[in-house]
Amino acid sequence: MTEVTHPLYRIRDLQEAERPRERLISLGPQVLSSAELIAILLRVGVPGENAVQVGQRLLQQFGGLPGLHRAPFEELVLQHGIGEAKAAQIKAAIELGRRLREEKPEEKPTINSPADAADLVRYEMSALEQEHLRVLLLDTRNHVLDIVEVYRGSVNSSQVRVAEVFKPAVRRGAPALIVVHNHPSGDPTPSPDDVAVTRAFVQAGKLLDIEILDHLVIGQGRYVSLKERGLGFS
Repeated sequence: MTEVTHPLYRIRDLQEAERPRERLISLGPQVLSSAELIAILLRVGVPGENAVQVGQRLLQQFGGLPGLHRAPFEELVLQHGIGEAKAAQIKAAIELGRRLREEKPEEKPTINSPADAADLVRYEMSALEQEHLRVLLLDTRNHVLDIVEVYRGSVNSSQVRVAEVFKPAVRRGAPALIVVHNHPSGDPTPSPDDVAVTRAFVQAGKLLDIEILDHLVIGQGRYVSLKERGLGFS
């Protein structure tokens, strides 16, 4: 009995109008889906799946780009059609995207809403596997002076030292700050401890003449503003 071999599916096997690279060149990268962008990195598929379908499978398997960002390298390598080279390409591309978000343009970003603040940090913070607490230091015009990590671990009123949260603002002479921390579970619903620690921050800020503009909780693809919900700020 003759063994039947199945050829690899390559991007060039797609019709030209459907090829991700050609679409990127003619229309720009912003029109491509995440699966198509991954397909450009992979270049070839596997028997029964073209590169775009492999990209779709990876996104479904890991829960989107944030999941791919969080996934251990060793686990990504084990996926069908993904060896060390392709896993490294995917991880490198995601890391470049993360670093791009951290690059500081000549004009400092301005915070006009909770969404503005969340957009600065949620790409990276939604992928963290434990709780991190950071502060966005702002000037009098709500320009971001710096983003500083001040705590790592369970965020609760008994463990977080309030003085540590304000130390970067005192050093930089920042008149206001926004507190941000993540929930590794993916659910950004504030806990009673989140509300309690927010209340402590707000009270301490009044004594130090440093305004706490908000406390954001970052989850998987979502965030919650405690200020908008009136939690800890009343």
